[in-house]
Amino acid sequence: MQTAEIKSVPPRSVALERRDVLLSILIAASLVIFWRQITDTFELARHVDEYTHILLIIPVTLALIYLQRGKLRRNATYAPSASVVLGVISMGIGIAAKTHTYSFPEGVPLALAILSLVTLWMACIVGCYGWTVFRSLLFPFLFLFLLIPPPASLLEKAISFLQTASTEATFALFSLTGLPIIRNGYVLTLPNLSIEVARECSGIRSSIMLLITGLILAHLFLRSLWSKIVFVLIIVPFSVAKNAIRIFTLTMLAMYVDPGFLSGRLHHQGGIVFFLIALGGLLLSLWILQRAERRRKKPHQSIPAV
Repeated sequence: MQTAEIKSVPPRSVALERRDVLLSILIAASLVIFWRQITDTFELARHVDEYTHILLIIPVTLALIYLQRGKLRRNATYAPSASVVLGVISMGIGIAAKTHTYSFPEGVPLALAILSLVTLWMACIVGCYGWTVFRSLLFPFLFLFLLIPPPASLLEKAISFLQTASTEATFALFSLTGLPIIRNGYVLTLPNLSIEVARECSGIRSSIMLLITGLILAHLFLRSLWSKIVFVLIIVPFSVAKNAIRIFTLTMLAMYVDPGFLSGRLHHQGGIVFFLIALGGLLLSLWILQRAERRRKKPHQSIPAV
C-alpha cells in the first residue's frame, strides 16, 4: 500500500522571515548601486541648511513603520509583476539621470537619482509584501520621497515666495500698529529704521520642518481625508505668519529697546522660539479638527414620534 506524500508548509513566521531577509538583501544591493548619490545627498544635508530635513526622513519612516509593524504580518503576498513594473520605472529614471547629467539644471540629476532609488525601494516592498501591505502602510512609504533633495531652481522659487509673503505680512502687522511705514520691494522703511526682508529671513528651513511635522501629526491624529487636507494647507499661512511675527518682534525691540536685537542672539538663534509659536498654532488647529471629526461621527439623535 503506497502512502501519500504530504508536503509540509512552512509556518507563517518562517515565511515572513524569508520575506524580511529577501527585502534586506534587495535594500542592501540598492545601497551599493546608489552609494555615490546617497553620499552626495547626505553631504548636502549636512552642509546646506535648506536640506537639513533629509537627515530625519529615514529615522522617522522607520519609526512610523515600527508603530504599524503588525500590518506587515497580515496579508503579505509576493507581487512580482507589480515589482517588475516599478523596477523598470526606477531603471528608466536612473538612466535619464545618468545619461543627461550635463543637460539638466543644477541639482536635477541628483534629485532624479534619489527618485529612482526610492522608486526601487517601493518595487522591493511591493514585490516582497504585496499591494495590500503597501496600501496599509502608504504614508510611511510615501514619506520616503522627502529624501529627494529639491533642485536649486525649485528651492529658489519656494524661498522667493516665502520672502515676498513674509514681507507683505510684516507690512500688514506694522500697518495695524498705526506706525507710518513704506514698502519698496523687500525693504520696509519706518520713521527711524529701515529693514530688508532678506533671503535668509524667508525661514525656508523652519518652514520645511513645520511641513514635515504637520504631515506626521495629520497622519497620526486625523482620520478623515478632508481634515488632513485642511490641516496640511494651513501650514503655509502659519509658516508665513511665523516669519512675519519674528521680523516684527525683532524690529520693534530694535526700535524701542535696543538696536542690538537686529544682530543679537534672538536674531541668529531665536528661530526655535517662533517655530514653537507656529507649532502651537498648528496643535490648536489639530485639536479643532479632531473635535470636528468627532462631531461628524456622532449619530444624529432620532426625533421621537408623537
